[in-house]
Amino acid sequence: MTLTRRHLLQAGAAAAATPVLGFGSSLLTSAPAAAEGAADKLTWRHGLSLFGEVKYPADFKRFDYVNPDAPKGGAARQISLGTFDNFNLTVAGVKGNIAPAVGYLYETLMTQSQDEVGTEYGLLAESAAHPDDFSWVVYRLRAEARWHDGKPVTADDVVYSFDTLKKFSPRYASYYRHVTKAEKVGERDIRFTFDGPGNRELPTIVGELMILPKHWWEGTDDQGRKRDISATTLEKPLGSGPYRIKEFVAGRSIVLERVKDYWGEKLPVRIGQYNFDELRFEFFRDNTVALEAFKADQADWIAENSAKQWATAYDFPAVTDKRVVKEEFPINDSGRMQGFVLNLRRDMFKDARVRRAFNYAFDFEEMNKQLFYGQYKRINSYFEGTELASSGLPQGDELAILETVRDKVPAELFTQVYTNPVGGNPEAVRGNLREAMKLVKEAGFDIKDRKLVDPSGKPVTVEMLVQDPSSERITLFYKPSLERLGVTVSIRVVDDAQYQNRIRAFDFDIITDLWGQSLSPGNEQRDYWGSQAADQPGSRNTIGIKNPAVDALIDKVIFAKDRATLVAATRALDRVLLWNFYVVPQFTYGFMRYARWDRFSHADLPKYARSGLPALWWYDAEKAAKIGRRS
Repeated sequence: MTLTRRHLLQAGAAAAATPVLGFGSSLLTSAPAAAEGAADKLTWRHGLSLFGEVKYPADFKRFDYVNPDAPKGGAARQISLGTFDNFNLTVAGVKGNIAPAVGYLYETLMTQSQDEVGTEYGLLAESAAHPDDFSWVVYRLRAEARWHDGKPVTADDVVYSFDTLKKFSPRYASYYRHVTKAEKVGERDIRFTFDGPGNRELPTIVGELMILPKHWWEGTDDQGRKRDISATTLEKPLGSGPYRIKEFVAGRSIVLERVKDYWGEKLPVRIGQYNFDELRFEFFRDNTVALEAFKADQADWIAENSAKQWATAYDFPAVTDKRVVKEEFPINDSGRMQGFVLNLRRDMFKDARVRRAFNYAFDFEEMNKQLFYGQYKRINSYFEGTELASSGLPQGDELAILETVRDKVPAELFTQVYTNPVGGNPEAVRGNLREAMKLVKEAGFDIKDRKLVDPSGKPVTVEMLVQDPSSERITLFYKPSLERLGVTVSIRVVDDAQYQNRIRAFDFDIITDLWGQSLSPGNEQRDYWGSQAADQPGSRNTIGIKNPAVDALIDKVIFAKDRATLVAATRALDRVLLWNFYVVPQFTYGFMRYARWDRFSHADLPKYARSGLPALWWYDAEKAAKIGRRS
């Protein structure tokens, strides 16, 4: 789900809960103070499922997919691209560059299983309870939950975390928009009140809340200075998770050490996981340099995002003699949209015909051949790779939902199947460019002195903002096609800090952006496409969408009463987003590519684990001895 450790560590992949809730084994007990005015008893649940009954009973010992006897020890050296100047996740996405390693320091109220879709079990919380109308939820903390300084995790910490994250983080503010209040209602009980009944996903997404130590943030540092949770910091933060920061070099490296007296080590949701004594992160600005470091055995594994490098750069001796293993892990737990974002805050992109013309100018097929060795496929949905993707013409429940916004959406979506233009040969490319020129002329643009000019006669110029060589390579391929339309195109490559600052301020014409989608979308869609998020600096609505039909369909997704309605509403939303041509869709690949030095082992990975690295793996001394010592 969107804000959990797993997705924080996957660099922004974003997803959320479904509005359909089912429950695990329960214990009937006296209601806490939160239930005033409700029934005298509440059903306390050790697990919450988004689809039905949970797999594991209340007395389960461990997840089926872990090795309970996995040895503890060893180190895992990882590569991170970019840099960091911040350990404060409260302002992640707003100030500074958050270190991904921070995600290992904190725990959430609940944690996901990886052999079920959208199912959570208690972590910091031992159980949860809510009324039948889903108007609030109460979480009960485990008495044994501890911070790394030995102090207990308290209800005050939970209330403080909710209030603080919602205040300072646009992402949390949007995600928890319908959660109006958190309050302590018992020694270990916290009640979250919602803005109305019927939003079935809210009890579950509250369980994703990362909990911060109030006493630490309200205290002083080693120099006696009061800490400021609204500012970036490189002070080692206090956490409650399986790791703590051992040492770091700002912007370059971080070493985490396993907490030997970690309070949660024997919990059923933690048995057999987080087995490495150390997790070491080395930061690189360039993927090519990172690969050379991996080849030199300066890192134990590398995630490869470049199709070209995957096809051509892994021919060194360690691969040939199988000391290095190349492996692809299927992505079954999410979908995605990735594309060139056309910033609607710029006048030139306010007309959908112009945006559609930019799509006609993109020759994906030729790019796939030249740059990607034919490995990718074109994205045709904002929920690509899931059953939520729209296809064909709308019918059934999806059609009925679209009828409610018929007067606010493009009429074509009712009668035409959405498809991206197809290039790949000169004739097709010429045809696409002719269609693009027709569209821009219909929008009032024209060609003067071989340059495209807007209705006021001003030449059309765009800047494509990129932050790394791989993105630059893609934009360089796209640039000549836009220039054939008469557009003056410049490409600006900036460092990571400048890039993030400009994105937060929406100061760009065109960027490449990626939105991860869970199998059960929900409240995060407001942050992605909602009108309110369009003007919030740091939000994920980088496009700048302010569309009442989109807002209405997001509500249909969030308040769907069953899985079938959720699917239909999401497909309707997908279709409306596609037919407004907000992005030029790029490409996708249904696997994660990893290369690793063969020093590790793992149990059978569950369907939704992707690679399972590093939580489900362990250091294998026997394998390590066979391939030799690290450099």
